[in-house]
Amino acid sequence: MKELEKDFFQYQTQVNPFPMKIMVDYADGNYIYGKNGKKYLDFVAGVSVNVLGHGNKIIKDAIKKQVDKYLHTMVYGEFIQNPCVILCKEIAKNTPNPLTTTYLVNSGTEAVEGSLKLAKCYTGREEIISCKWAYHGSTHGSMSIMGNEKNKRPFRPLLPLVKFITFNHIEELIDSISEKTACVILETIQCSNGIVLPDDSFLKKVREECSKKKALMILDEVQTGFGRTGKLFAFEHYGIVPDILIMGKGMGGGMPISGFLSSDKIMKTFCDSYALGHLTTFGGNAVAASSSLATLDQLINSNIMEQVPMKEEWVRKYLIHDEIESINGKGLLLSFELRDKNSVEKLLENCINKGLILFRFLFNSHSLRISPPLTITEEEIKKGCSIIIESLNQLKKK
Repeated sequence: MKELEKDFFQYQTQVNPFPMKIMVDYADGNYIYGKNGKKYLDFVAGVSVNVLGHGNKIIKDAIKKQVDKYLHTMVYGEFIQNPCVILCKEIAKNTPNPLTTTYLVNSGTEAVEGSLKLAKCYTGREEIISCKWAYHGSTHGSMSIMGNEKNKRPFRPLLPLVKFITFNHIEELIDSISEKTACVILETIQCSNGIVLPDDSFLKKVREECSKKKALMILDEVQTGFGRTGKLFAFEHYGIVPDILIMGKGMGGGMPISGFLSSDKIMKTFCDSYALGHLTTFGGNAVAASSSLATLDQLINSNIMEQVPMKEEWVRKYLIHDEIESINGKGLLLSFELRDKNSVEKLLENCINKGLILFRFLFNSHSLRISPPLTITEEEIKKGCSIIIESLNQLKKK
């Protein structure tokens, strides 16, 4: 095991000087098992990816069945592949009009890139409005609309004509949006800043302003989609429909797939007005699409999503400690904020040592993430919260 750890640091590029270093042997249900024989309760789900837990039999069977037929056959959009067509049709059936047409890609950031290009092509405009403390991915276009200059400075120049507003401050949007605006792109729930929910009327007013100025409203649901908040997509809680919807993470149930969804009229821009407007080789890979279809089918045809609000209440019921300032978020997309802002890393380490996986936030250094598989049980939630409380008590003694 020491040799594997050494090779990990020597041969695999690092992006964090302090990785968790759990040596994964296998994963099953809501647990990850280390090569050291240790069992870890997963309160992160690969950052909202494994919505149905690890090793879901229906997902694995769908993948194996497709693998036996074919893997990659042709670049996106040329061949008719059964799992891809059915997946797009099922997504359309379970989203409101006019969201009917899906472009399948590989990752959340590629879906963001495609959405920005689509908005510019369709409107003929160049200006983009995003939010401070937003995170939409790490490629150049996605980074251009990231709302944190510290993370962007080394990579400039980035896209021009990007304006930033504060999430939930509608007056800033009203002052910024104009006839030059191609799109306003928002996370339905701001995720990398400690899970910030939209105010009751914020998204409705954004929708109104975009319609008024004929700018497209894009909602990034890479983290919030596929049941994470108790609905298939989080925007369903807020009484609006975006012009473009971005999907990812939980969409594949553990396999890499994402997409962006819009109306037939808007999507035809990439074919009729600007042929080959967005290209992808592996987007819509049949194996990943089969995994996604199996995931979606289970979410839609079970009570898994209906149970999410109750599971949120269990977290709030069992995670009570005087060192916890607040618990924020919706459904099983939650964060807890510590009173002692310097305890986060030590608490994270203590919890992992005790067999609980938590994770950090990109733009919030005093909170930790709770986004377990949607299949988490009350007993497992109680167990995880007990480990957090025990670890906090241990820190308090020091």
